[in-house]
Amino acid sequence: MSCVIFSEHQGHDGKRIAEIRLNAERTLNALTLEMIELIQPRLEAWREDPRVVAILLDSAGRKAFCAGGDIVRLYQSMQGEGERDFPMRYFMHEYQLDYSFHTYPKPVICWGSGIVMGGGMGLLSGCGHRIVTESSHLAMPEVSIGLYPDVGASWFLNRLPRGLGDFIALTGCAINAPDALYLGLADRALRTELHDELLPRLLAQDWQGGDAGRVVSQVLRELEQESSPRFAELDSPLRRHRELIRQLMDRDGLAAQVAAILSLELDDGWFQRAQKNLANGSPLAMAMTHEQLRRGRHWSLKEAFQHELVLSVQSCRQREFPEGIRARLIDKDNRPEWMFGSLAEVDPSLLASLFEAPWAEHPLKEL
Repeated sequence: MSCVIFSEHQGHDGKRIAEIRLNAERTLNALTLEMIELIQPRLEAWREDPRVVAILLDSAGRKAFCAGGDIVRLYQSMQGEGERDFPMRYFMHEYQLDYSFHTYPKPVICWGSGIVMGGGMGLLSGCGHRIVTESSHLAMPEVSIGLYPDVGASWFLNRLPRGLGDFIALTGCAINAPDALYLGLADRALRTELHDELLPRLLAQDWQGGDAGRVVSQVLRELEQESSPRFAELDSPLRRHRELIRQLMDRDGLAAQVAAILSLELDDGWFQRAQKNLANGSPLAMAMTHEQLRRGRHWSLKEAFQHELVLSVQSCRQREFPEGIRARLIDKDNRPEWMFGSLAEVDPSLLASLFEAPWAEHPLKEL
């Protein structure tokens, strides 16, 4: 069985909805290079096909849309097993795919139910119609494995209300459906059981008018209205804490921000989990994250992906990222031996070197 299933569904008027289904339920649909290399040419072909009016991106199983990237294969490569240039190839093609979704001329509908982390956030963020459900759990938890939020996060986190993007990046906090809507990281909240109704309703529409985006919006609007009572009952913890987070992040420098978050005593499970993520995270990853978001404040989307490729490839040449993967996902002892014991110990020259391109000509210059 293929790791990605492609289908074309024909409506009553002859127009088609193309479907991309991630099909790796056992690994929570983590995005592999094989998946990426299968999806990219299909997107390009459908772009030119006048019969295809919209794309539906979803996944197998209900537990996760996409829980991240191909971390295990990245780890093997960094350990000297397999292809040495795999990290470069993987991140380059992943960012190309994400950018393709962001700039796609036809409506792309993403059903982001269940776990949506890392690479999954890259896919979801690129789509024009981003759906979340009552089971959606969005996060950018890279600080816990010695990396930083990539897949365009330098661009989309910098467009959130003041302080919130930095807090999300540093703590890897959980974002549910109401919070995703509040932040603008999702467009519609639909009940999980409406998944099987979405495609038939799309196929029943008249697509001859020419404005496919309006047709998609109308269908999703109707489904959202049917779903609204379910979401009225859900808490919105990040929105509830937005003023507190803004105050915590209103500090001079990263060390002061981190100290403010960790020192706060608050009887709130959501906030305490965010504190724990930060306390156990990599000091180098925190410094990388802070610097990346600072530099990227005014980058275009294209510039964000170009700069992220530099930092991602350079991160794979240090021991922090593979050590984080080992501790969290391979050995699962949850005792990473970080390169630095605190933010104060992070070597400024090492940090600066991570932002220096290791090539004369940028591989994504034609993005």
